[in-house]
Amino acid sequence: MQANVEVKSNEPKPKKRAKNKHINWTLTSVLMVVAIFAILGPIYITIVIALKDPSQMTNILSLPKKIHWENFANAWSMTDFPRMFFNTLFITVVNIIFTILTNSMAAYVITRYRLKNKFFNMMYYYFISAMFIPFNVIMLPLVKEVSAFHMDNILGITFLYIVFGLPQSIFLYSGFVKGIPTALEEAAIMDGAKPYQVFFKVIFPLMKPMHATVAILSFMWTWNDFLMPLVLLSDPHQQTLQLAQYVFQGQFSTQYNLAFASYVLVLLPVLLMYVFFQKYIIAGVTSGSVK
Repeated sequence: MQANVEVKSNEPKPKKRAKNKHINWTLTSVLMVVAIFAILGPIYITIVIALKDPSQMTNILSLPKKIHWENFANAWSMTDFPRMFFNTLFITVVNIIFTILTNSMAAYVITRYRLKNKFFNMMYYYFISAMFIPFNVIMLPLVKEVSAFHMDNILGITFLYIVFGLPQSIFLYSGFVKGIPTALEEAAIMDGAKPYQVFFKVIFPLMKPMHATVAILSFMWTWNDFLMPLVLLSDPHQQTLQLAQYVFQGQFSTQYNLAFASYVLVLLPVLLMYVFFQKYIIAGVTSGSVK
């Protein structure tokens, strides 16, 4: 019987390369504090001023000595909040519905045919280039055209929101459509589906994550927009909530407490929408820009 002799090697074992996990916690903490103040600071000031009366405006950072909830009721009545809220909601909802329907179809056709047809490739770059044109550049010519075609109303401005949303929507939808295999469409065509059936029964349901992203971005843009309603809407009864904030600014004074109370009422839907659906915004934008 031979004894098993274990031979031990004196050579040192290779050490694993240490990973660099050093984190600058000081700089990270400073950036977090700055971010918190930059985000929550304006919200705090808005709420505090909205709960004060004019005599307490000397120090805007101090808490109100007495909470004036009536500021919200006064702001509600002075801005004709129900009417303006309905106008803004109508423009926003109709814009979202038609943006998802029309822009997704346009993006799908352009994406699938841009490599086969120069016209669709040119249309893609045409729409994308429109993202770099500021609204201020086309504002004055647009006002003239809108007035000539009698589109200075809620329906007209809603149509313009749908059209002006095309560049961003096509950019997002196109990136998403690239990741959908063409084999799904070919299988549907083999089963006898027509082109519109292929889109609405196969492609459109697969776009749900991007639908959510486009809807949220369209909501935030339409709800918060001030410049387009300012230059296009001529009827005071068809104004949006953003235009209604002018009522608090007089020739010699401004009712800041009522104005900020109205700002809180207008801001709440956007904050709620962003808080509950922010993951769809980040995921959709990343998906649309990487694929």
